[in-house]
Amino acid sequence: MASTLTMHPDRLFSSNKIERDIARNLYQHVEKLPIVSPHGHTDPAWFAENKNFSNPTELLIHPDHYVFRMLYSQGVDLDHLGIPRKDGSHANADPEKAWQIFADHYHLFQGTPSRIWLDYVFVNTFNITEKLNSSTASHYYQVINDALQTEAFKPRSLFDRYNIEVIATTECATDNLKHHQKIKNSDWSGKVITAFRPDAVVDPEHEKFNAKLVQLSELTNLDCQEYSQYLDALRQRRLFFKEMGATSTDHGHPTAATANLSDEQASVLFQKVQDTPTADDAELFRAHMLVKMAEMSLDDGLVMQIHPGSHRNHNQQLFAHYGRDKGADIPANTEYVNALKPLLSKFGNNTDLSIILFTLDETVYSRELAPLAGHYPSLKLGPAWWFHDSPEGMMRFRRSVTETAGFYNTVGFNDDTRAFLSIPARHDVARRMDCTYLAELVARHMLDESEAVTLAKDLAYNLAKEAYKL
Repeated sequence: MASTLTMHPDRLFSSNKIERDIARNLYQHVEKLPIVSPHGHTDPAWFAENKNFSNPTELLIHPDHYVFRMLYSQGVDLDHLGIPRKDGSHANADPEKAWQIFADHYHLFQGTPSRIWLDYVFVNTFNITEKLNSSTASHYYQVINDALQTEAFKPRSLFDRYNIEVIATTECATDNLKHHQKIKNSDWSGKVITAFRPDAVVDPEHEKFNAKLVQLSELTNLDCQEYSQYLDALRQRRLFFKEMGATSTDHGHPTAATANLSDEQASVLFQKVQDTPTADDAELFRAHMLVKMAEMSLDDGLVMQIHPGSHRNHNQQLFAHYGRDKGADIPANTEYVNALKPLLSKFGNNTDLSIILFTLDETVYSRELAPLAGHYPSLKLGPAWWFHDSPEGMMRFRRSVTETAGFYNTVGFNDDTRAFLSIPARHDVARRMDCTYLAELVARHMLDESEAVTLAKDLAYNLAKEAYKL
């Protein structure tokens, strides 16, 4: 017998009545604000083509590594879910059978943010009132599948229904941005912009590094195996991305290391890393290129995001078969104070530069990141990220950084997701948790409620717009 699926109106608020009442009032001021999604990984083709999603599995499981990594951890074969392989092929998995596997294992998500996001989607997007389990899997599949065939569930319709003001996707430096061009040429008013992600052409340890340099040469008519022309090519591509709506760059380096090399040193190193670079060579080149990217941001005005600290593709067997972004990236210790010193010594005091720092290492919140962002005018702190994009993670972030960096050296919330339908759910969680934190400060008489209302609106909407120049 299926039990009822509901979303309690006071979910995530404090169990303390005084704080809960304050949070409930604050939330009323932000619940219906437009969604600003300044950094994420949704597919721009969805909005360019505006085609119906094929089925529930393709929409809710395939793009969401939060989902299939949990299933994989319990022995579910990714081929049985139809997850695409590295070579572009995929097993001939029946999507409804894959959905049944997901439903059979849905109990694995109890207590996780994925459960909150998914239940939100089931209730608020598809109006389903029974909990997902083995016995209700078929009902879920049919209800969602039927809805996905309608006009109301096309990507642009959902974008409008969710009250999304802007979504930024993320593309490689060599992407032709054809989907963004198609969106720009359409008569649709939805705002979908790109962000410049140069990792594949600045990281010598990227498996496609040399091939991407060749592609970069072809796109720009410059010799990108020669250092000065390589830099010119990157400047050219950044301007192209900016013309297509980009307001930011994104750098997913293994560490936060930065380095100031002379042009001569950098040129010699660039030739070396195109051949057989050592790990130290690759790290030094990435470190140097972060400084060069900051220099270019001062020229073109793009906001710089640094997302270090992920040991990517930790499961080499999985990477060999399925490729990147398959749930096998693991947080690693990350140092910022010494790592960023070369960059900050050169540009940290420049108010025309905007750098947003993220971390997967929560131990550095109060020790390193908050003091850095609480001092250098070029720095802001991105929200709790990835594994910590959760109710408890958001609260740990606020508790750790607010005393030193305040609220206005942070940039609000970004959902950083590939799973389109989770966007309103993620923003709702962030708004609730910020209201919960602010309610605690009001109850302790550290803020008055009118200040908390202003802060709640800024954290939900205004800070992201300002930080990302949207």
